[in-house]
Amino acid sequence: MGIQRTMKALSDSVRRDILGLLKTGRMSAGEIGERFPISGAAVSKHLSVLKEADLIRDTREGKFI
Repeated sequence: MGIQRTMKALSDSVRRDILGLLKTGRMSAGEIGERFPISGAAVSKHLSVLKEADLIRDTREGKFI
């Protein structure tokens, strides 16, 4: 099942672009959202798909994840 989730996550160009951004360092969801003409909810969904595929991790720092 892991490879299917990975392939699904990588099939979307926005998610590939998000991964490219994160290669340079950590970013909050808000910082990522500023780079794309999509809603915050859409950014959140993309991040969830990437997290499910174990392509990204999140950490809590105060009120930020």
